Amino acid sequence: MSLPFRPWIPRTAAVSGVNLLLSASALAAPATGAGAVPALYATQAEAEKAARLHFNCTGAHRMGNQWMPCAEHSDVHGASPSH
Repeated sequence: MSLPFRPWIPRTAAVSGVNLLLSASALAAPATGAGAVPALYATQAEAEKAARLHFNCTGAHRMGNQWMPCAEHSDVHGASPSH
């Protein structure tokens, strides 16, 4: 038995893929907007400075090939345990 053709399925999959791609690029890009502070930095020194100035912690930790403020990921203000 064959399934009926549903033209909206490929379009929905394409839109979902675009949304996923945009979400991933938003994570890698520096935050913008009023009061937004980036969470990823190219160097350890930049992340340590942001830790002191914006995140109320010290140190920095690696996240892939970039750096995040705070010595431990769980120290980042507002980080959820599931992150």
